[in-house]
Amino acid sequence: MAAPVPGWRRMWGRFRRSTPAVIGLAIALVLLFVALFGRVIAPYPGDIAGSVATAVRFRPPSMVHWFGTNELGQDVFSLVLAGARVSLLSGLAVVVLGSLVGTLVGAIAGFIGGLVDEVLMRVTDLMLTLPSLILAMAVAAALGPGIGNMIIAISVSWWPGFARLVRGEVLARREAQFVEAARAVGAGPMRVLLAHILPNIMSAVMVKMSLDMGFAILTVASLGFVGIGVSPPTPEWGAQLAVSRGFLPDDWWTAIFPGLAIVLAVLACNLLGDGLRDMLDPRAQR
Repeated sequence: MAAPVPGWRRMWGRFRRSTPAVIGLAIALVLLFVALFGRVIAPYPGDIAGSVATAVRFRPPSMVHWFGTNELGQDVFSLVLAGARVSLLSGLAVVVLGSLVGTLVGAIAGFIGGLVDEVLMRVTDLMLTLPSLILAMAVAAALGPGIGNMIIAISVSWWPGFARLVRGEVLARREAQFVEAARAVGAGPMRVLLAHILPNIMSAVMVKMSLDMGFAILTVASLGFVGIGVSPPTPEWGAQLAVSRGFLPDDWWTAIFPGLAIVLAVLACNLLGDGLRDMLDPRAQR
């Protein structure tokens, strides 16, 4: 009799049967590599540091400058590579921080219930009524420029969605048979929550994290576009778009390549998120 196929192998089999999901994973891995090593592989590292070469300003794409040069004569390809670190890693940090806070709030509210649940969920509902981008802009403006402040500002508006998701999942499982069995053998409330309930809802949290990653990258770029994000000369895709919009349509390459980088990153996150949802969906398991 053949040995049963491990669960992770079944899930990976479902994932790789989805061509869009595999494409999204491949793009995401390339973007992650660029975010980690973009400054190292950039052909003009001096331009990343803020050097100016006005003699070669507004050069169109060529074999020397693949994405052309901007108004300061800086290589756009090098700036896009370097900007991936800020845009992608900041988006990842926002999603991780938001998921941690939201999971903590939602788990406490759903497991304890009563007055604690009522207070935490009313605060969560209040946060959800505020436009996330406007709230992030207000907090970022109050904290001042900087990558850390930008991440905190966006995370303030990001955790409520995770809190609502986790609360619902905890409510659906806190009276399940495996939870009752854990209580019957003497497991305390903290152990029941941490060792039995939370591990069973992590798939839903992971799927939401992957789907939210694209929106987080867009929010980071939006703050950079309006001038509240990182400060020059730190390269960031949204800030590059803000500067380049004044040179359209003549010097189109200064804006089109940072914009394409944002589109590619968001597309990869959405494709990967859809694939993870199909892979981790319990209804698809056999």
